[in-house]
Amino acid sequence: MADPRLKQMLSEKKFIVAPGIFDMISARVADRMGFSALYATGYGTVASHLGVPDAGIATFTDMVSRMARFAQASKTPVIADADTGYGGLLNVRHTVMGYEAGGVTAIQLEDQEVPKKCGHTPGRRVIPAEEMALKIEVAAEARKSSDFLIIARTDARTTLGLDEAIRRGRIYRKAGADIVFIESPETEDEMKRIGQEIDAPLLANNVDGGGRTPILSAEKLASFGYSIAIYPALGFLTVAQALEKSYAHLLQHGDTNALPDGVIGDFARMNELMGFPEVWDFDKRWSRPEPQRAAE
Repeated sequence: MADPRLKQMLSEKKFIVAPGIFDMISARVADRMGFSALYATGYGTVASHLGVPDAGIATFTDMVSRMARFAQASKTPVIADADTGYGGLLNVRHTVMGYEAGGVTAIQLEDQEVPKKCGHTPGRRVIPAEEMALKIEVAAEARKSSDFLIIARTDARTTLGLDEAIRRGRIYRKAGADIVFIESPETEDEMKRIGQEIDAPLLANNVDGGGRTPILSAEKLASFGYSIAIYPALGFLTVAQALEKSYAHLLQHGDTNALPDGVIGDFARMNELMGFPEVWDFDKRWSRPEPQRAAE
């Protein structure tokens, strides 16, 4: 079931910062931090689950169970990437139903051609705006609860320009999108213009490590009219960098004794994060003494 808190925060004009989660360790860590929402990134989830690029290779079947697991294991509302809806109108309907049943709170649908590509990589092509508007209408009809929010993303900025991206954002809002996501604006002025010209809750995509869009503060984004900032790459880029450094050290030195402080986490904390104390408590409550053998 969708979490009504996300819709409530939007109605109250509370700015939402959502870190990217991509596996269950990142989900558990982020869920404990006090964020208003979590963003289940398609790029990171595809990379961690399949080890392939976010280029339309993953299917609905690959993704729905993982997105549902993120949502069901988190107390925080989960916003989930659903690419193009994994096909045509019937696929979109099936995707919305599956994500909502899994406990996701907001679904992100984009207007790229199939196969899609990651939003901050080259070569993206978009379908006609009217086709995407139909997808949004189908998605709105397919959901069971109005607390389940629809995020309409357009990738038109990179290939067709900002005017077309803004035009599409307006069309998608009129079609029933709760939140509009203009992907890959390239300057602060472009982001400000988006906020001025689209009357809808807006999502900003902050891609760390070399994305196409400038990363602005929550305060500045809110002043431009944005409602949500996602950081999809922060988690998996941080983890990959730490792993590369740690593994390289092990390869070079043959042990981990001289790794700098703070590189390796505490094993006891990881046990607590994963829920081992509950398992140990269960074992204590239900353990039975070993039966004594009869004297020979």
